[in-house]
Amino acid sequence: MYPGIHNYSEIGKLNKVLLHRPGRELEKLTPNNMGRLLFDDIPYLKVAQKEHDEFARILKENGVEVCYYIDETAKALQNVKVKESFVKEFMEMSKIHEEGRKEAIAQYLLAKTPEELVEACIAGIYMEELRNYSTNSLADLIESNDVIVCDPMPNLYFTRDPGACVGDGINIHHMSTLTRRRESLLLKYMVKYNHDFALPETPMWYDVRGKHSIEGGDVLVLSKDLVAIGYSERTSLAGIEDFAKNLLTNSGFKKVLVFDIPKCRAFMHLDTVFTMVDYDKFTIHPEIEGPLAVYEVTMGAGGHLQFNSMKEELHKILALELKLPAVELIRCGGDDIIAAQREQWNDGSNTLCIAPGTVVTYERNSVTNDLLDKRGVKVLTMESAELSRGRGGPRCMSCPVNRDDL
Repeated sequence: MYPGIHNYSEIGKLNKVLLHRPGRELEKLTPNNMGRLLFDDIPYLKVAQKEHDEFARILKENGVEVCYYIDETAKALQNVKVKESFVKEFMEMSKIHEEGRKEAIAQYLLAKTPEELVEACIAGIYMEELRNYSTNSLADLIESNDVIVCDPMPNLYFTRDPGACVGDGINIHHMSTLTRRRESLLLKYMVKYNHDFALPETPMWYDVRGKHSIEGGDVLVLSKDLVAIGYSERTSLAGIEDFAKNLLTNSGFKKVLVFDIPKCRAFMHLDTVFTMVDYDKFTIHPEIEGPLAVYEVTMGAGGHLQFNSMKEELHKILALELKLPAVELIRCGGDDIIAAQREQWNDGSNTLCIAPGTVVTYERNSVTNDLLDKRGVKVLTMESAELSRGRGGPRCMSCPVNRDDL
């Protein structure tokens, strides 16, 4: 057991990680709703679960303690008052406003054990499941043709995004899309009321109730002094400034580097195009090297943030900031632009480093995996025919909670 949050790097030996095994929520994806729910295709649940179990097995065999969203959130909801508070916030964030419908859903959820309640919130709620909880409400008549009355959370197996463990504290993110915003609520209660997961004094660098979007795929902890964050399709400048000010004011971190990446689905988060794999090695998608701009954020006198544009090439910036003689950027797909585009779409750059120079990747990204191997990086591969349909790789599917210091 590794109590508490401790994460001061991207590459220190991974001791504890938070995952979510895909569940019934994937079976509520349809051609009509999958775009709104941020999917390009519908994964086959049975195979997705098999692939995810293989991911967890690889981690466990390498000494990583694996914990799961449902279990850890359920531990937080043992108290009746906490359980009621969670259900109330869940319905507010689900945008369920009609009083009769809210009452029916509350009755349905509160009748369940904590584990069943959390699983039901993630899976989404069918109208049929409320048949014994209907109220004398106009919504029961007018919306009787609704099949799903509360959306599922099919993206939750990408546990990187709702929050990020940074140092001895945590971000609980205000996510960019309404579709994913409720995922952070599970983490909020986990942190606040499950002291096996987070100690009571754990500082919070960002709050789900914040006004501006920020997502965990954009947050990289590069050292005990330095955090990188992507200004992306899903993370706003205002969110970055709020996070940076809180972190630099209240922790030992000295600097935040902001990576301005293209704002499109293919480059959704910073970690889809850039990850750290060893002390002096990073993977990178070659198409961002040209347009990429990097900015430095530090704390100035009087508690005001200071901003500076970094003019050097990326590898020189990283070497300088990490106090290394040189840094190597390993291009996803190598010099083959077609391979680079294909493997980036399948998250060839989205590596999960579990120890310096040891990473977990998708097997399908053979060109990038071979390049990593030739540069001395140990590559542990997993199958991903179904998991990859959600557009995220091993780093996306993991929230590191505790790592060894470098």
